[in-house]
Amino acid sequence: MSGATTRGTLTRRGLLVGLGAAGGAGAMYAAMGALGLAPDRQSTDYAPPRASDFALRGRAGAKVVILGAGVAGLACAYELGRAGYDCTVLEARDHVGGRNRTLRHGDRLPEIAGETQEAKFGEGIYFNAGPGRIAQWMITLDYCRDLGVPIEVFVNENPSAYVYTSGMAAPIRARTARADTYGYLSELLAKATNEGALDRRLTGQDKELLLDFLSAFGDIGDRYAYAGSERRGESTGGPPSLSEVLGYRIGRTVSFGLAYDQAMPMFQPVGGMDAIVTRLVDAVGKDRIRTSAPAEKITNRPDGVEVAYKGGSVRADYCIAALPPNVLARVPGNLDRRTVDALSTPKPASAGKIGLEYRSRWWESDDHIYGGVTETDLDISHIWYPSHGFHGRSGLVVGYYNTGSDADAYARLKHAERQRRALDQGMKIHGAKYRSALASSVSIAWQRQPYIEGAWMAWPSYEGAFSLLQKPDGRVYFAGDWLTHLVAWQAGAFESARNVVTQLHERVLKES
Repeated sequence: MSGATTRGTLTRRGLLVGLGAAGGAGAMYAAMGALGLAPDRQSTDYAPPRASDFALRGRAGAKVVILGAGVAGLACAYELGRAGYDCTVLEARDHVGGRNRTLRHGDRLPEIAGETQEAKFGEGIYFNAGPGRIAQWMITLDYCRDLGVPIEVFVNENPSAYVYTSGMAAPIRARTARADTYGYLSELLAKATNEGALDRRLTGQDKELLLDFLSAFGDIGDRYAYAGSERRGESTGGPPSLSEVLGYRIGRTVSFGLAYDQAMPMFQPVGGMDAIVTRLVDAVGKDRIRTSAPAEKITNRPDGVEVAYKGGSVRADYCIAALPPNVLARVPGNLDRRTVDALSTPKPASAGKIGLEYRSRWWESDDHIYGGVTETDLDISHIWYPSHGFHGRSGLVVGYYNTGSDADAYARLKHAERQRRALDQGMKIHGAKYRSALASSVSIAWQRQPYIEGAWMAWPSYEGAFSLLQKPDGRVYFAGDWLTHLVAWQAGAFESARNVVTQLHERVLKES
């Protein structure tokens, strides 16, 4: 593992790489936050190119061919187009958006060497198969504002949702799990404080302040003993024993909202995440986007770039390749060998989701859950409840959102088997209605999606190849969330697009 150790000592980078491999981008990003390496905001220090930049030069912007109509590629075309650049976007698939994919009735979802599903959702039902939430500090919200995309609250944390792990006899409410965990931890720390175990670290005043904090934080009173709390949301019986609560193994669950990329509330576009893509396409111009046009060869020339694609070719002054690097590395051409090797360095991560449409919103009427996420240690990992359409006749639950080996296991199955397995697991939490009330479903395995082949990219190191690809190879530039520290987020795609647009525009101005 490159860069993981220094003279036998685990480095912070090595730790992050290991966490990313084991737990996915979310685990790695949470660790980055704990180590002070992750931002809680994105820079807004961006000056978009303007048509007036060329006014004194008596010429227009250059011609640019952009490979990939995902968020990064469309954002590049949007920003350059506002300054008068002549942009052509080539997209390999028959639809735009890349991993920003919202499925509705009639949409078809083919897989590499596998079956093709067709969504049979009812009217108004949609499934965000890719990104599903946006943090308040992400520039994605800035683009929603600029493009006129209406947003609504995404309920990211809900104390009324459940927690279920192998250490539990039955699922419990998140509020109950949190109350018991905080209560017992506060009691233990208070006892250690009173018994002098922390005297070397605390002054007398520190101890008094800490005990006051623990009394309130864990609801343990001035006796500093946890005997239950109204926070548990239960009217009868006391809490389980300390040993039982520790056996729940819910450290990640009760701390999930502390991660830099998580919060309550978060946001989502009204009507589906692809509203962002739709507005970008409108701004760029549908006539500038060619679908079902996979790149077949990229040729750097002294005076421009030529891209051959299925059905034709296009010449331009510059190219922005906004494809997944694992896909781009296989496209023939004359890119430098070091570039191709760099593109092959990050590895695709696995992730999958299933959208379960139900004929009634039983999670609201029966379980009193309005949005939020149930956390489990089952192979489904999470169950997401919708944050819109409250009290409607029907709705869609994300029955699993899993990563890593769990996602790989589901990806190897046909859709019917994925559904059966997801329902079997979900019934452990919600009972028979989880199966009996089902109307339809669609599942996605991102590693099996043509021309994408992964949910996001995992870097072994943010040096070397990562740094090399921040710069162009001749007249070919590279863009995507995988070229930022916000891998797996649309905000990373927008950030990368801004970086590339700025570089390219400065170059054009110097050469004009």
